[in-house]
Amino acid sequence: MPPHNTLMGIAKAIVPQGVRAWIVRMQKKYRLQTVRAGTVEFGHLRRLKPISPIFGMDRGLPIDRYYIERFLAAHASDIKGRVLELGDPFYINKFGGDKVTQADILHYTDGNEQATIVADLTDAEHIPSNSFDCIIFTQTIQMIYEPKLALHTLHRILKPGGVLLLTSAGIAKIGRRLGRDDWGEYWHFTTQSAEAIFKETFPGAGLDISSCGNVFAATCFLHGLASEEISEDELDHRDPDFEVLVTVRAQKTSEA
Repeated sequence: MPPHNTLMGIAKAIVPQGVRAWIVRMQKKYRLQTVRAGTVEFGHLRRLKPISPIFGMDRGLPIDRYYIERFLAAHASDIKGRVLELGDPFYINKFGGDKVTQADILHYTDGNEQATIVADLTDAEHIPSNSFDCIIFTQTIQMIYEPKLALHTLHRILKPGGVLLLTSAGIAKIGRRLGRDDWGEYWHFTTQSAEAIFKETFPGAGLDISSCGNVFAATCFLHGLASEEISEDELDHRDPDFEVLVTVRAQKTSEA
């Protein structure tokens, strides 16, 4: 007996397109497909709006934040000396502790009382070169329309041997839109695009580029479930085909 695929090929060759289309409609109508529509139990996920519209912050620790904190904890030894973070010193305090001798906070505009530096990283010549031992740069590069310019600045202001710890959204809900927020969200990176852009902007640097997530974690994150609602085994399983978060550790060459 010919295999199933061979029979299908013969049928497609001899049955007119219109007849085949009618057969497919009848299969769907009477649920005669090999894998029938409706056999998956979607439960609470069969909805057109997410369970939480704010990334799960109203339910617990967002899934992307779980991954960010795991990444920073793994590289906590890099968070030392003079350290720069955006917005506030939350992660400097959490992962740097007494290893940090000076904490600087960068903000894009005036008005942040915690900011020690106000700058647009795409044009920030007033920040001295070779200043920082470590820069924590989480979930921000996708908000910058010209990311290469910003990364060139970050490379310049790192000390030789200094480390940039960067994370960026992969599979994620759009966080900011022009006209609704102060700035937009322009890019979602993959490990492949991150590697390409860092080879251009961090020449010769030691790069460790990876991703976090899997299809289940991505589904939960898109619906706004919190990390506490699924197990660590489910969160920590890594499937490179489903990059929920992209992480980069880039160490500037000591000769730079």
